[in-house]
Amino acid sequence: MNLESELYKQNPWWEKKFEEKSIRRDIYIEEILKTIKNKDIIFLIGLRRIGKTTIIKQVIGELLTHVAPYDILFISMDSFSLLEFSIHHLVDEYRKLHKKSAADFFYLFLDEVTSRDNFEQELKSLYDNDNIKIICSSSIATLMRDKKALLTGRTRTIEVMPLTFQEFLQFKDAKIGKADKSKLEGHFKDYLKLGGIPYYVLTEDRAYLNELIESIIYKDIIAHYNITGERAIKELFVLLCHRVGKPTSYNKLAEILKISVNSVKRYVHYFEQAYLFYVVNRHSTSTNEKVTSPKKIYIGDVGIKNLITEFKDIGASYENLVFLKIKNKKPEYYLENSVEIDFVTKEFVLEAKYNQELNDKQLNVFNSIKRKKITAKGYDFFM
Repeated sequence: MNLESELYKQNPWWEKKFEEKSIRRDIYIEEILKTIKNKDIIFLIGLRRIGKTTIIKQVIGELLTHVAPYDILFISMDSFSLLEFSIHHLVDEYRKLHKKSAADFFYLFLDEVTSRDNFEQELKSLYDNDNIKIICSSSIATLMRDKKALLTGRTRTIEVMPLTFQEFLQFKDAKIGKADKSKLEGHFKDYLKLGGIPYYVLTEDRAYLNELIESIIYKDIIAHYNITGERAIKELFVLLCHRVGKPTSYNKLAEILKISVNSVKRYVHYFEQAYLFYVVNRHSTSTNEKVTSPKKIYIGDVGIKNLITEFKDIGASYENLVFLKIKNKKPEYYLENSVEIDFVTKEFVLEAKYNQELNDKQLNVFNSIKRKKITAKGYDFFM
């Protein structure tokens, strides 16, 4: 294999004008560019095919407006043709190609860097000894959390989420006037159904989404953790899709699947590490109650859920979208006298009611919680 040829293939801007024609995701581009002059290693994390590589290419496109093409090196670390080479070897090869000294500054983009066993030692060495700005991506959180100790104090993490409703409208090229409420409502129902995986939103290709689910389950979970119980993982995935937004007992799941409770807990944790599901605890001042109470499960993208369950429970999809919007606030669910309120955080209490109202019991509990009150009822919450 000709290494020089492969590097030129992955870095087309070295030879010709580079045009990144994909739809811009300005939220992430701006956040990366804002800290691009800092020494910190930037990690883009998130669900497989959520758009991390595209965002990296968009950032490269921005840099090329004022940075020399040879000062940018992009490497797809899970590329089959590069698996035998270490990051250092590839960097050395790049320096030879462009006659760069060890002191010369450049931008290093490493896509799916955590596919390499010793990535953290290599990154630490490059960070400590070289004049480089490093931007990486990863689809598996486990490696980041287990191995980032070596990189403590050297990283900045940005989680790439599914498309927001505004991004969805942009991807659908929706031209909506201020008076077009019914048109906006129609697009929002599409958003509730399709979710925010960029390519799926553009194509609505169900085969693509099916293949993505298979890829996550096999590559990021079964193969990564050397799991032999393939059937249980797949069945648990389907069960969790059907239980989105509902308090769920690990014991009950174990009973249905005829596997141990510990196995269920472990598998749910693996799903979390692949950004496929998120687990929400019950709000309580008692740690014991938090640990033992049923969990609420939300999926990383509602389009994936709807592919499995069909587009039936619109309320669950809406609640899931609300969760994804407020996820960084670390919400918990609230339960009192069998009355459940969807989310409570340090700042607010929130009930997601798509085109509905709270009943009297819910309203009493909702009003009794000493927090700012928010009711999400429609697309307005996402505007």
